[in-house]
Amino acid sequence: MDTPVLGFAAFSGTGKTTLLKILIPLLKRAGLKVGAIKHSHHSFDVDHPGKDSFELRAAGATPVMITSSKRRAIITEREAPQEPCLAEELAHLEGSGLDLILVEGFKHERYPKIELHRPALGKPLLFPEDDSIIALATDGGTFPDTVPIPRLDLNDPRQIADFILNWLHTRSGSNQPLRPYTL
Repeated sequence: MDTPVLGFAAFSGTGKTTLLKILIPLLKRAGLKVGAIKHSHHSFDVDHPGKDSFELRAAGATPVMITSSKRRAIITEREAPQEPCLAEELAHLEGSGLDLILVEGFKHERYPKIELHRPALGKPLLFPEDDSIIALATDGGTFPDTVPIPRLDLNDPRQIADFILNWLHTRSGSNQPLRPYTL
């Protein structure tokens, strides 16, 4: 897949979804078409008993597509329960014309990620054990000056959005200056 993928990795309760809910509109205002994948450790349903889509799936149809003038959802049952693989999930977004795919979770897979860290939670850093982490966004704490990745303010989503835009620009290999945008 040619679409850049950037993850947000952290322990539960760090605020990954909260940050992404703020970042996505900022990145959209900068002109990006942004998609997202969220890894869930829980079973979930997007439809419910009594709904036609649920009844079609319960009858054995897979996939089931629900579509309207505003959105589309495709529900596919896995033949056997298995932990999802990021590469397989990304393949389902191929060809969607996205500029960036943000991933929440899949912290044990190797792909570019920003680690979110709140020292008050008492959890260890994922970096440097995970060398695919490209930046550390934190709300405090002291870290050695020798940490070779950028440190970002977890409470400053605009700074994180700027970092992402610069990362995309650098990744593209473009010699053109960053396009102007309003965050």
